[in-house]
Amino acid sequence: MLAGGGPAMAQEAAQPVQQSQQAPQAQPPQQAQSAQPAQPAPQAEPDDGAAAASPVLQQAQEQLDHAKQELKRLADRVQTAKDDDALLAELKVQVDALSRQIIAASVATRPRLDEIKARLTELGDPPAEGQPPEANIVTEERERLLAERGAINALTGSAESLSVEARKLANDITTTRRELFSNTLLRHTDVSAAMLSEAVTATIDEAQALWRSVSSWVTFAWNYKRVPFLSAIFLSLCAALLFLVGGYRLFSPFILRHDGEDDPTYFRQLSVAFWSTLIPTMALTAFAASSYFFLSSFNVLRPDIAPILALTLGVGVALFFVTRLANSVLSPRRSSWRLVRVSNRGARTLMVPISAMTLVNGLDYLLGGISVSLGSPVILTVAKSFLAAVIIGLILMSMAWIRPVLRPDEPFDAPGRPWPRVIGLTFLLTGAALIAIALSGYVGLARFVATQIIMTGAILVMMYIGILTGRSVSKQGAFADTAAGRYLERRGLEQVALDQIGLIAGLGIYALVVLFFIPLVLLQWGFKVADIESWVYRVVTEIRIGTITISLVGILAGVLFFALGYVVTRWVQRWIDGNIMARSRVDAGVRNSIRTGIGYTGVGIAGLIAVSAAGIDLSSLALVAGALSLGVGFGLQNIVSNFVSGLILLVERPFKVGDWIVSGTTEGFVRRISVRATEIETFQHQSIMMPNSLLINASVGNWTHRNKLGRSEIAVTLTYASDPRRVIDLLHEIATAHPMVLKNPSPNVGFTAFGDERMTFELRIYVADVLTAGNVRNDIRVAIYERFRDEGIGAPFPMKIEDVAPEEAAPAEAEPSPPVEETKSSDEAEEGDAGARPAGKRSSRSRG
Repeated sequence: MLAGGGPAMAQEAAQPVQQSQQAPQAQPPQQAQSAQPAQPAPQAEPDDGAAAASPVLQQAQEQLDHAKQELKRLADRVQTAKDDDALLAELKVQVDALSRQIIAASVATRPRLDEIKARLTELGDPPAEGQPPEANIVTEERERLLAERGAINALTGSAESLSVEARKLANDITTTRRELFSNTLLRHTDVSAAMLSEAVTATIDEAQALWRSVSSWVTFAWNYKRVPFLSAIFLSLCAALLFLVGGYRLFSPFILRHDGEDDPTYFRQLSVAFWSTLIPTMALTAFAASSYFFLSSFNVLRPDIAPILALTLGVGVALFFVTRLANSVLSPRRSSWRLVRVSNRGARTLMVPISAMTLVNGLDYLLGGISVSLGSPVILTVAKSFLAAVIIGLILMSMAWIRPVLRPDEPFDAPGRPWPRVIGLTFLLTGAALIAIALSGYVGLARFVATQIIMTGAILVMMYIGILTGRSVSKQGAFADTAAGRYLERRGLEQVALDQIGLIAGLGIYALVVLFFIPLVLLQWGFKVADIESWVYRVVTEIRIGTITISLVGILAGVLFFALGYVVTRWVQRWIDGNIMARSRVDAGVRNSIRTGIGYTGVGIAGLIAVSAAGIDLSSLALVAGALSLGVGFGLQNIVSNFVSGLILLVERPFKVGDWIVSGTTEGFVRRISVRATEIETFQHQSIMMPNSLLINASVGNWTHRNKLGRSEIAVTLTYASDPRRVIDLLHEIATAHPMVLKNPSPNVGFTAFGDERMTFELRIYVADVLTAGNVRNDIRVAIYERFRDEGIGAPFPMKIEDVAPEEAAPAEAEPSPPVEETKSSDEAEEGDAGARPAGKRSSRSRG
């Protein structure tokens, strides 16, 4: 029924029906590490000289000899521990560890075997008959290598045989534990009036013995160990203050129901129910464990009192957990926090049988432990368990008559209705079956079933609430409604980030439920801690898929190493950029190239370390590398070309981040240079990802390659009625007056063209930052218009009558015209966005 360690629960499930009058079992003998080492067996090697020449082979042989002796010792211990499930569980763990050591010893010889095979291939076959003889040194080396290869093969065969024996012993232990579980649970006991009468008499004797033991212990501790006793009590009270009071103060937002919350959300109800049960239970468990630890550390406890105290603390924690969970789910006093739709009266009524069953089951285990500790007759333990099973069965049957159910439209203060027929019959049949099992004499089975109904049921309910809580918090927009979400939102986080945090929080709750409650369920079903540790170790280190072994620990270590390498790389980037290059006044483009190179190098090294830490053999990637190189020749040449081009751009630096470049029809600012593409932001704020190979193979104009100094031109068109010399002086004067126009080189004006009805002038100015040329040209154009208007320069163009309709000619002639300006195509393009695009610069600064 329970493979792989299931019968471990026999000691917990049917302890009352075992021979309690026996003295407590002695501690198991020392583990394999403390056992007397036997003399190593002689090594059976084909060639002593070969073995002497191979320390790896000699070490592996010694490990196998030790493993063989250890396996024999464990087999003998298994034969003497067939009735002790706890010891069998520990031996099973030791056998599994020994099996792994045997395999590791065999695997350690594989590199040497590969070296031998490679060397034999180099030496070749011995010369055939009739061929010239080879050198003696070659013959001797071949014979030595062949002998060593034979010794390794023999050792591998011995390791396989020992591994098979270890697996067989482990399977025998599992079978023994399963049979022990079945025999213990199904052990029959005669239940009669005489047995119960005898149990009553034994109960009186046990009560007197318990009183004598406790009183004598208290008297002894007070008279002879008063200081250690008081010290242990003081430290226990400090632990209570730390765990209980500190836990409530630290986690009060998660476990307290505020008075003003009359209509909490469903997530809030689930969250408070989950955390208000889990956190106080963990705090109480820590307090109980620390109290027992302090009393034991100060040598205050006696061997007969220690198990009684441990059982008392454990039963107290179990009672607190079940009643706290029932109160959180039913919430008998505040219906707005109730997770199930039952009436107020029904919630209060259900609390009574749940608490009663928990109390009866806890007292059964506590009194059973006291009987074992005091060596009471076994009949007393059987009678207690029988009585507890009958009482729990009667309580279950009585729960079928409770009327707690409400319709969806009924208020919580309504009288309530009976259970649905399925639930009511389940209570009746379960209680009747429990009583029938106890009356038939299978008291151990009845006790086990009663415990699982109470404890396992409570744990499963807790798991279900935790899963619902994780599902609720991970819904879109749900985390923002929590206290933590509102706090983070006030700190500036957006809705998308809050949803991502909520998803992580939901996954964390799922992981907590799985890692915390599933082991509790297994422990309730009788599995030992050693079983759970063995399974966890096997899951995280030896997941086998065919011939492939996956190690979750290795993968996690690889991820952590990569994350650490990534963080270190980013820190080195910031440190070099902010300290060394910033103080050296290095150009921004150089800083970007160095920063990018450090980033790629660091991430690459971190990736190699992560792959090695994950246990992936890099040599096994040779085939993948060969296939990748073949793929490069067909479909990946563009990717490789862009990658190499990106490296060239980072090293050669024909342009850098922040430069204004022109390539074909693309013009804008360089925002980012990566190894595949370069991000260019146009003057319309559109980001274009241009492959690096295009920037390498095509001409690239860079307006800001070495400096940002640039010339800008403004064309002005006037009629022939204007005085050219006066126009030149005015334009020069206007340009010189602008504060952003450089004095050296100084501005100049050229009379550039004669037209049919107009003449053209060009004002040439120099600015220190070509990116500001658009604003400068705009200011100068306005100044030209205002100055020419004041000077009276700018008569209307003479227009041809045949080109204009008669009704349109008169208004055109009557309306004076300002000086007409003619600009280049680059100036026209930047008119819509003068501040964003510094157009007007004619020649490129560099060619890419």
